[in-house]
Amino acid sequence: MKNILIFGPPGAGKGTQATILKDIYDLIHISTGDIFREHIKNKTELGKLAQSYMDKGHLVPDDVTIEMLEHEVEKYPNANGFILDGFPRTVAQAKALDEFMKKRNDSIDGLVSIVVPEDMLVNRLLNRGLTSERVDDQNEDKIRRRLREYLNKTEIVKDYYRKQNKYFGVNGVGSIQDITQRLRNAIEIM
Repeated sequence: MKNILIFGPPGAGKGTQATILKDIYDLIHISTGDIFREHIKNKTELGKLAQSYMDKGHLVPDDVTIEMLEHEVEKYPNANGFILDGFPRTVAQAKALDEFMKKRNDSIDGLVSIVVPEDMLVNRLLNRGLTSERVDDQNEDKIRRRLREYLNKTEIVKDYYRKQNKYFGVNGVGSIQDITQRLRNAIEIM
């Protein structure tokens, strides 16, 4: 069983790469962003709550996110492992994830971080905003606020896994295939 965290700022390509890697390693891909968007689309209470935070460019509170993720993981008792995209976003979430995995007699094998320069991230997100329904990708101020939020609250999660020798940074610039290969190289040594 392999449990991988795919990490990086908005626009780094986490979702794209997780979709590719899940097939390569026969893993279940869980994207907290996708789960929140599904709840928002269906106008559930969780969706309304998540939307109120996301509209401001803020993170959804830890307790809501953790409960949702645990529920999603439990749907797949026979999985070969997971690739988590968009989680954990805080050290508290990382600690809660470790505790949850420990209860399952499992652990996180590693965090692979896709590293991309900020201006490239902004351009990627604005381009995505032209073809998607995601309003958070259509406004440069909101995008930059999300990137600041990531730098201030999420980037420090790398240090949590670095201390456990489970952090792997990869260059996120280049073709999708090149980035996939770099990620695979990191995953193979976990």
